[in-house]
Amino acid sequence: MKAPYRVGIVGMGKRGLHHAVTFKANSRFELVGICDLDPARLATAAAKLGSPPVFTDARAMIRSAKLDLFCFCTLPNLRRDMIRLGIESGARLIAFEKPLALTSAEGMEIKKALDTAGIKAVVSHQHRYGVHYQKVNEIIAGGALGRVHTVYGTATGWMTHMLSHLIDYLRWFNGNADAEWVMAQAAGRGKLADAHPSPDYIAGFIHFANGVRGIVECGAGAPDVPEVDYWWRKCRMGAQGTEGFAEVLTGGGWRAVTKNGAQSGPGCMNYDLDMPPYVQQMADWLDDDRKVHPCHFASAYKGFEIMMALCRSVIEGGQVALPLTAGADELTQLRTKLPAKQVILGLPQNAKEYG
Repeated sequence: MKAPYRVGIVGMGKRGLHHAVTFKANSRFELVGICDLDPARLATAAAKLGSPPVFTDARAMIRSAKLDLFCFCTLPNLRRDMIRLGIESGARLIAFEKPLALTSAEGMEIKKALDTAGIKAVVSHQHRYGVHYQKVNEIIAGGALGRVHTVYGTATGWMTHMLSHLIDYLRWFNGNADAEWVMAQAAGRGKLADAHPSPDYIAGFIHFANGVRGIVECGAGAPDVPEVDYWWRKCRMGAQGTEGFAEVLTGGGWRAVTKNGAQSGPGCMNYDLDMPPYVQQMADWLDDDRKVHPCHFASAYKGFEIMMALCRSVIEGGQVALPLTAGADELTQLRTKLPAKQVILGLPQNAKEYG
């Protein structure tokens, strides 16, 4: 049996602990360090993880043991610094949370650093492991919808929390086709001051190279998903084709109508079920370069480019071609571009976050 891969994790908040628990439970990994600036949170996490070595300084952690895998679950403003630290650690794979970066300039810098270092990386779009997501993709890929012409996604959460999820799964439902251009509009400046800075509402169109049209809405103006009670899981993603449609609700199962009739089934976002295969496939990719992780960086980067291009369309007006060829600071430009007007809500429950 192969020796377990040594893992160090920075950030012991909710998502960091999800990762740590899952790595700990997988015999292919050994948790050799956890790190957080908050000693109390670090102690609480360590007690749940069998008391691995603890650190309040990430550089001290990477110096303490040779890492095979560096994982970080920190606020988005630390992406570039953490990627540099992961490269410095000598790890063979870096795993981190979405969004991939906060601006296209930062994203391009991260991509260049990873490409130059030759390090594998994955971005945590782990919802795709839900049985309801898997079922919808199975129906689409099996051809039951005929010729797919539209993929779509909505979420009431704001952009840097949710839009990369929507785009990632729409690309998946569309066979991971490349996008050629986008066009978008946005409203509301309130969430630009958030730790996950975003316009309050952004909506747009994505034209894919295979002719499929993508439609996304994210934030305050997004429509309700009344079948789902929990606000953060009011997300709808799906595909329409010449012979039917299939869609998944993050917190409410799946449904489809094809020439064979109507179907539906259960499913709900569940970290306990979604994280184990996401983590196992990191071991598989480390074992064998041919077993590329479904959430690999190159795919996530294409989705990130789409998100940044949507922002640029808001800023510049009109269509924006892909791939992007030069970096920009889209967040600063959005703060200047968006008027100081109260966003109009898509459903009353959104007032709690956007009112």
